[in-house]
Amino acid sequence: MSLLVVMGSGETAPTMVKIHRRVFDAVGEGPSVLLDTPYGFQGNAEDLNARAVAYFADIADRTVTPLNWRLPGDRVAQDRAAAALRAARWAFAGPGSPTYALRVWDSTGLAAEVADVVRRGGACVFASAAALTLGSHTVPVYEVYKVGEDPAWRTGLGILEQVTGIRAAVVPHWDNAEGGNHDTRFCYLGAARLERLEADLPDEVGVLGVDEHTALLIDPVTATAEVDGRGTVVARYRGAETTWPSGAVIPLTVLADALAGRTGTTSRSALAGGVAPLRVDPGGPLGTAIAGSLREASDAAQAAFARAVADRDGPAAARAVLDLEQAIEDWSRDTEQSEEHDHARRTLRALLVRLGDLAADGVRDPRDRLGPFVQLLVDRREAARDAREWPAADAIRDGLVALGVQIRDTPDGTQWHLVGTP
Repeated sequence: MSLLVVMGSGETAPTMVKIHRRVFDAVGEGPSVLLDTPYGFQGNAEDLNARAVAYFADIADRTVTPLNWRLPGDRVAQDRAAAALRAARWAFAGPGSPTYALRVWDSTGLAAEVADVVRRGGACVFASAAALTLGSHTVPVYEVYKVGEDPAWRTGLGILEQVTGIRAAVVPHWDNAEGGNHDTRFCYLGAARLERLEADLPDEVGVLGVDEHTALLIDPVTATAEVDGRGTVVARYRGAETTWPSGAVIPLTVLADALAGRTGTTSRSALAGGVAPLRVDPGGPLGTAIAGSLREASDAAQAAFARAVADRDGPAAARAVLDLEQAIEDWSRDTEQSEEHDHARRTLRALLVRLGDLAADGVRDPRDRLGPFVQLLVDRREAARDAREWPAADAIRDGLVALGVQIRDTPDGTQWHLVGTP
């Protein structure tokens, strides 16, 4: 099987494990390489490589080799990368800066090498920043969102067109919501800037949007594309959108028509012809539900802990803490960097402190808590005895014994002891 895989985000997150395994199984064994160019300018590039390599080894027992092609004009790295790609069965590129990647890759023949991997029956998985470079046009995300440059397209690699014949601008992070009270959809552009950019596209070129934690698996042999993951894929042409959910299988002719404005569909939820029935996997990649983000996992653990405390269920409270610790471990190899890891650690520390408080209540000597109540009844029994109210005194004694309080009358007064305490 030949595959060009476009991932919206989460490329090394627990949410995408099932999809990666599926791709590896489809293309079989063979050399697997990682293009680290998009984040090659970052000081932690080696760490990101190590995390990605560990992720693929862990989830699929696959040895992935970083190509270490990070600098513009590095002909030695370029030639080594080209040779590795020519032998590769699977190639991957992910987060970073799309414009930096284009600076390094421009006029190097990289696009043709990647397309050839697919033509030979392999798979190329481009995610996040790398996914932005696949189309005919590329959004300069950092320059627009962080620096404030006027929105303007950059020329993309055109790999999508080489593989499928479809010209489109590829936009991952389509449903991003990090902005909270300001619009960061459409890979941090927001609606207003996307509309401005759309007006500058050639007449036959639309926008292919892929939601976060979602993948579009394009098979040029069968001329179909399948949506997999948590979200949707959108073909947008001048504001008119056709949307396919996870599980949908789209003929490439249908996708091409939607991206070129050759369809009358304008509904956000419409399904174009030829779509297979929806197939939703209710479980995560390891057979259990997987949170869509580390923040989501943190909030879920916090809610589970609160329920356990309300139910006075100590083991459930401990499980909530352990689940959050496991989620932090599961997401530790995610190369998408955000403040979610800090949020998760703060939540974990808060839950541990609260668990400690609960444990302190649990190990406190029960005589310290129950003593005043028992002594009140013992005093009432002694008063009944002094008044020769023997039935009342006996009833109090029998009740205390039934509750696990041993009563012993001595010349110095009544002594009591809780059964099961030292």
